Amino acid sequence: MANHKSALKRIRSNEAKRLRNKYQHKTTRNAVRDLRAVEDKTEAESKLGSVISMIDKLAKNNIIHKNKASNLKSKLTKHVAAI
Repeated sequence: MANHKSALKRIRSNEAKRLRNKYQHKTTRNAVRDLRAVEDKTEAESKLGSVISMIDKLAKNNIIHKNKASNLKSKLTKHVAAI
């Protein structure tokens, strides 16, 4: 167990960040899943912007890799265009 105050604080802050990252990542995955399930083109186009924004935020904070974010956005855009 850590003995220094700064180490104890780092443990607490790391746990808080881990939970926040987990929540944001799971929320984004659910949004992507919901977008793929949409059948209506206008609804899909309206959701696409918010989902892309969520993906960009994950990549900016290094929760997912920037190339994974690009691949996801590309596939989702192609999917919405094909509806």
